[in-house]
Amino acid sequence: MTGLRYVYAICRPLGAPLQAQLTGVGGAPPALLPHHGLIAVVSTVPEADFCEEGLKAHLEDLDWLAATARAHQGVIDALTTVTTPLPLRLATVFRDDSAVRIMMEAGEADFLRALDRLEGRVEWGVKVFTEPAPEPAEPAGKPDRPTSGRDYLRRRRADARAHEEGLQAAEAFARSLHERLCAQAEDSRLHPPQSAALSGARGRNVLNAAYLVRRDRSEEFVELVDRTKDEAGGLRVELTGPWAAYSFSGLSEEDARYGVTAGERP
Repeated sequence: MTGLRYVYAICRPLGAPLQAQLTGVGGAPPALLPHHGLIAVVSTVPEADFCEEGLKAHLEDLDWLAATARAHQGVIDALTTVTTPLPLRLATVFRDDSAVRIMMEAGEADFLRALDRLEGRVEWGVKVFTEPAPEPAEPAGKPDRPTSGRDYLRRRRADARAHEEGLQAAEAFARSLHERLCAQAEDSRLHPPQSAALSGARGRNVLNAAYLVRRDRSEEFVELVDRTKDEAGGLRVELTGPWAAYSFSGLSEEDARYGVTAGERP
């Protein structure tokens, strides 16, 4: 079976070796492909799985997608401990090493600028969720039911008003937190709120943001987030990271042309 070159990230030459036991997508160990002053971190994957038709078929297989994403992220995480990587999109593949080097040649100036800008920095993610209100306890004796249609409508209006006021307070807290975190970060990105149906997270997502932070200032940033958790009555603050700077690489949607979805289709 022929193979394709899967590209995880672009970086500068590593100052330390990757873990010897590290494996990537499909269990293959990642390799380093140099070109001028850049390195592409690559591995070989089966063409049957990663050609255009193969990927279309796998899009229906959530287990396969999850395993591929975990393996991809595992390589990025390992790189982040030894260098500043520019992660490429999941399932970015090329016919062979020559095609990878052509991509690196074409994007060399952009890659170097991005690496200069992100050197020594990591990405932290912060999300704020409303906590679902607990179900009211059933009073002893007779249930507390509306005594009339007017009483029912009055209770409905009161519930709607309380819900709206709670949401406004949550959004105000999220705005204030975002401003405070921006003051500690070099850059930030506001992402669309997460869908509870897709993420499975409890409550409504009122902040979904990424922050670019100097690695040597990360401890202060984390402490700031932890302090705000005590202020977030009825809200849940979640911190993730440190990650490679996905949101700040400048290599997201516009660089899809480097993957199987465009000009380098196998």
